[in-house]
Amino acid sequence: MLTFEQKQAIVEEFPQLSKKEISLKRFNYHFEGSLYEKTVVVEKLHPNGNGFVFVGDLLKYEKEANDKGMVNIRDYSAEDLRAIVSDAITYLSEEFVEPEPIVEIWQDREKVTLELVFEEPSWNIYHKGNLEENFGTREAAVEYLREEGFRLSK
Repeated sequence: MLTFEQKQAIVEEFPQLSKKEISLKRFNYHFEGSLYEKTVVVEKLHPNGNGFVFVGDLLKYEKEANDKGMVNIRDYSAEDLRAIVSDAITYLSEEFVEPEPIVEIWQDREKVTLELVFEEPSWNIYHKGNLEENFGTREAAVEYLREEGFRLSK
């Protein structure tokens, strides 16, 4: 485990972060260039070695992050600490772009057309703009469409 001083030195390698002392000899490191309201990258870095890094909803850290998007860095190596701080800064400095929806057109023998649309987190089936069915996975939606006699249009 890295010491407090080692963690502090690694975090301070990032010139875009500014250090602010808080209570109990702890420090927060802010990224003033954040595109979001959230500016704290490293939170509550404590002399006992404990501290947190904000990763939001980055999939890479989903198993480690708590419900506030914070990862405990107590047992992080120097390499891992540099990586997570870098990822956090990148996360806060990139604008979120809504992905284009996935839309598939399905048709039956009578030329009835349905749209299968992925709208995070669901796969929805629409008929003439009206929601007909909702599924948790594409596989379940496709199974339903095939059972109803629909095939993917080309």
